[in-house]
Amino acid sequence: MAKKIQFMETVLRDGQQSQIATRMPTEDMLPILKTLDEAGYHSLEMWGGATFDSCIRFLNEDPWERLRLIRKEVKNTKLQMLLRGQNLLGYKNYADDVVRDFVEKSIKNGIDIIRVFDALNDTRNLTTSIVAAKEAGGHCQTAISYTTSDIHTVDYFVKLAKEMADLGADSICIKDMAGVLTPQTGFELVSRIKDRIDLPLEVHTHATSGISEMTYLKVAEAGADIIDTAISSFSSGTSQPATESMALALEELGFDTGLKMDKVSEIANYFNPIRDRFRDEGILNPKVKDIEPKTLIYQVPGGMLSNLLSQLTEQGMQDKYEEVLSEVPKVRADLGYPPLVTPLSQMVGTQALMNVISKERYKLVPSEIKDYVRGLYGRPPAPIDPAVQEKIIGDEAVITNRPADLIEPQLPAFREEIKEYAKSEEDVLMYALFPQQAKDFLGRREDRFYDVPLQTVQVTIDIP
Repeated sequence: MAKKIQFMETVLRDGQQSQIATRMPTEDMLPILKTLDEAGYHSLEMWGGATFDSCIRFLNEDPWERLRLIRKEVKNTKLQMLLRGQNLLGYKNYADDVVRDFVEKSIKNGIDIIRVFDALNDTRNLTTSIVAAKEAGGHCQTAISYTTSDIHTVDYFVKLAKEMADLGADSICIKDMAGVLTPQTGFELVSRIKDRIDLPLEVHTHATSGISEMTYLKVAEAGADIIDTAISSFSSGTSQPATESMALALEELGFDTGLKMDKVSEIANYFNPIRDRFRDEGILNPKVKDIEPKTLIYQVPGGMLSNLLSQLTEQGMQDKYEEVLSEVPKVRADLGYPPLVTPLSQMVGTQALMNVISKERYKLVPSEIKDYVRGLYGRPPAPIDPAVQEKIIGDEAVITNRPADLIEPQLPAFREEIKEYAKSEEDVLMYALFPQQAKDFLGRREDRFYDVPLQTVQVTIDIP
């Protein structure tokens, strides 16, 4: 009997987020949805991450309507989204009433699988999402934010996976946002999780460092149930490995992928000219297709590398690039080895940058880092260096309970603030997550603001 491994296609979310900053409009997606639905994928990742923000900030689209339109066309394949735990799709913790409402409405509007992660792997920040997803009839996949450090051992991650299973996860994902999961470690980690936990196991990585295909082969051999890939048009580099290449290689090795390769080829043929259009418009920078082995050396996601270089270039300090990169692992160690995933990747990168620019470590400290040290983002994987903690917040008390426990219900106030423009609870949630952008979008929709232009600022790509 052939070994089975299924594929999750990322082109509608992470593939395009990683390479064109989530600028693909819904109209580019609609004509190919029927084929995507017929290709034999386990699921299509098409929502969450930065898609919500990008829809209202840059594309003048209602993200909820995108979800409903895609759900209408995709009748057989599961639709999947990425959620940042208590942060939802934003960069701060929200009250439990907002989290519950958002999860419920996501499932009601068409999401089947919610992949939920916490930037610190603090499972206390996942509990509300897990319960809400299951109560709403959805599948909750909890994701391990994979990273490397002295404390992030295979034992650590196996224990974390067991903790997630005990909280009620329907499946587990190893989320390697930086592309630093090496083949042998991947084999060992998957083998041990599968031995310990009787749940489907999915593996997500990025091709940034150049080892992703080897890692996928080894995790498949170890018994992974699903891998995440992107159709070749938007694959490789900062994105995932190519769907076609991985499928053909694994099928030759005796795996049953369930994919219909004629349909997969049709999907690639459809997206190739769309990719070329974004390249010609200057949105797809060819560098995102590059391999960056420094990812393995500095444990920094590819998008974070480009973001740091951009910040330094703006200040005429490109010559400090290597110095800032070398500072990133030191800041991580000082701060208890947080995984470099949104929002911690931006926060740690900014602190490393400030340390180098000011020529004195922690002389300048962003407010977000201060809040992190205060415990407002959750529990760090390891203790924060006491001397660094004192330098950042002095003798202030550190919060040890779940951060969201300190937040009073927020929905009543959000409903009141946006009642003039909101026509639905989904509109209220849009405002809750992105107040100014949502107000501008809803104002344009109601023809109440005639002088609010769409934001067309080019942003650097960051991998969530």
